[in-house]
Amino acid sequence: MAGAITHDRPPTAEGRQGGPLIVTEDVDLLDDLLRLCAAAGARPEVHHGIPERRGSWEAAPLVLVGDDAASRVRGAARRRGVVLVGRDQDDSGVWRRAVEIGADHVLVLPDGEQWLVDRIADVAEGVGRPALTIGVLGGRGGAGASTLACALALTSAREGKRTLLVDADPLGGGLDVLLGGETAEGLRWPAFAASRGRVGGGALEESLPRLHALRVLSWDRSDTVTVPPQAVRAVLAAARRRGGVVVVDLPRRIDEGVAEILAQLDMGLLVVPADLRSVAAAGRVASAVGMVLRDLRIVVRGPCAPGLDDREVARLLDLPLVGELPAEPFPLDAGPPPGSAAKGPLARFCAAFWKRVAVEGGGV
Repeated sequence: MAGAITHDRPPTAEGRQGGPLIVTEDVDLLDDLLRLCAAAGARPEVHHGIPERRGSWEAAPLVLVGDDAASRVRGAARRRGVVLVGRDQDDSGVWRRAVEIGADHVLVLPDGEQWLVDRIADVAEGVGRPALTIGVLGGRGGAGASTLACALALTSAREGKRTLLVDADPLGGGLDVLLGGETAEGLRWPAFAASRGRVGGGALEESLPRLHALRVLSWDRSDTVTVPPQAVRAVLAAARRRGGVVVVDLPRRIDEGVAEILAQLDMGLLVVPADLRSVAAAGRVASAVGMVLRDLRIVVRGPCAPGLDDREVARLLDLPLVGELPAEPFPLDAGPPPGSAAKGPLARFCAAFWKRVAVEGGGV
């Protein structure tokens, strides 16, 4: 059980923070709290009462006070981020003691363990602004969604942003191949199939292949083509907690795993070739995706069929227009990855997109 007295959270910043401060003399409770800290990847500081070292109480990103120690910290300076932890579900006096010490939350173990692991991991990772997460999908097969996803990620990384490119289409041939890194060391999707609960953002980032100054989560060459939805949710949530930019190359089919991704996107880009058959197919895709994703926009890929242009395609689909996707002047299967030429038309298109999104969202 976990109860909130206020909704304030301790201030956080980019980068790793110190571990939580634990105040208790209850040996069994301490063992449980140390176990939960280990699960969250945090190293706590332990005291039986208010720390003698000046500033320790105030500086800790999170303070876990055992119910046995409530009376010993009653005179401590009031601060945010104090959690009173107990074991007795039926002890109504725990709320009074929480108010006396200025606790934000009351937690009763074992019911509140997952909530506490998540909270400890937040302060250990220094969670700040979540990553701007953009999904790219094609209005029909071969529309160019993977090309745009790679170009957006490469442009973001070239501008110095922490960038992760996620390949969510197991039948797409692998974005690591498109980036020329199919043999690069690092984990692929099947390695995360058993993930449950919370995945550490830093550990995820370090485990993935690094290609062209960005991290890539793609598929291996095995027969695995699905990952459980709960694993997809945990992995993408971990990626977003690291901040920066996450670009996801999406399949056109919507299954439970894709729905988990759509629920975490800030924006979707639907790539639509400018012909009537493609527009008709894209309408079906947009209808399915729009049930989960509120911000879906159109990128039109030329050349345009007679009587069509990018604005007309957007009008027919009744979706906002981002622009017309330019082609790279070299064959993608023989040249460098799409968007890698900083002065090329595709890179310029992507740079303009990121600039516009930054203005809309107040910075990336």
